[in-house]
Amino acid sequence: MDWKEISEYFRRLPSKFNYLLVLQTFPLLFISSMLIKEMNPALFHKQMIYYIVGAIAFTLTAFIPWKRVLWWFAPTSYFLNILLLVAVEFVGHKILGAQRWIKLPGIGLTIQPSEFIKVSVVLMLAFMIMRKPPPEKGYGFIDFAKLSLVILLPFLLIAREPDLGTALVLLLTGYGILFLAGINWKVISSIVILLGLSTPLLYSHLHDYQKKRISDFVNKPSYHVRQALIAIGSGGLKGKRESEATQTQLKFLPISTSDFIFAYLGERLGFTGMVTVILLYILLIVHLLRISRIYAKDPLITSVSAGLAFLLFIYMGVNIYMIIGLAPVVGVPLPMFSHGGTSFIIFAVFFGILINLIAVKTYNEYNADSKLTMMKKEPLQRTIQANSRRRRPKRSNDII
Repeated sequence: MDWKEISEYFRRLPSKFNYLLVLQTFPLLFISSMLIKEMNPALFHKQMIYYIVGAIAFTLTAFIPWKRVLWWFAPTSYFLNILLLVAVEFVGHKILGAQRWIKLPGIGLTIQPSEFIKVSVVLMLAFMIMRKPPPEKGYGFIDFAKLSLVILLPFLLIAREPDLGTALVLLLTGYGILFLAGINWKVISSIVILLGLSTPLLYSHLHDYQKKRISDFVNKPSYHVRQALIAIGSGGLKGKRESEATQTQLKFLPISTSDFIFAYLGERLGFTGMVTVILLYILLIVHLLRISRIYAKDPLITSVSAGLAFLLFIYMGVNIYMIIGLAPVVGVPLPMFSHGGTSFIIFAVFFGILINLIAVKTYNEYNADSKLTMMKKEPLQRTIQANSRRRRPKRSNDII
């Protein structure tokens, strides 16, 4: 590409963006910001910084020509993230008994590699599917094993931290992408049988606190869940005023700004607010799945769009089910709603990549159609001009 083509790319690409996809996230961010500001103004200002960083990350990723750089970026980022996950085992920073973070020297900030690996796994799967699309009957055992290795390696490293919630989200998202891409029914049947037989063995390898969470889920709800249910029940149909939301204001509801923010939503805005937020998520997920169907012939767009839809659905489903006592308590936030920086920035990057892939495809199709039209018009104009010359009457010579 020369400088003229590059400038044309940056000038015209924004006109091809799917702005509806971006606008669908704004109501979630607005409601979340309102609730966080009521609970903790200091965290609200911190969240605004995260939004700014997320907006910058979205803008940058929306203009990177991913189809041109994916061949080296996908394997490189995946390999580097695997190294970071391995480094957590040796130099990881421990918080509340979990060793999931790496402290950056000199600046005092920490990063969580298990969040960044999500983007790398989705892009790596998309790259491998793009290079070798599934046959008519779906991927067989050998191809499925190669793709599974991309998912299982980070899954095992994250589960060892331990962070079983994030590990399971990554596992379900990765295999969700493969399922939509196409897997042979024999492979699916074998996986179901294998999981059924290995469930007791997997349970025996869980940590004690993870077994306790499962026990609390089956028997008596934990303290966190009981307080969340009280908050949701006290909100009623339309919710309470800020000053009357005693469960949160008096600190009975734990982790109210992050993992259990949906419970405060129920206390503050009631059943109506909870249904509204769930519908916003459903509309966004349906839009993403629709994009994956529209661009079914483009494995890259399909994989990224489906991966983002699965991430939103799994995070939302697990978080809400956990709060109302229908799933064990795990450290899974409500996507783009709970307070937190790394998770929000990762979703901003995901949306930026998807927006770019759709826009570039539309941009290239538009340019190809324009060139094709010009190529068709040029010979036609020459034919018309030639015919007009033949039909033009000859001028007779003047007689003197």
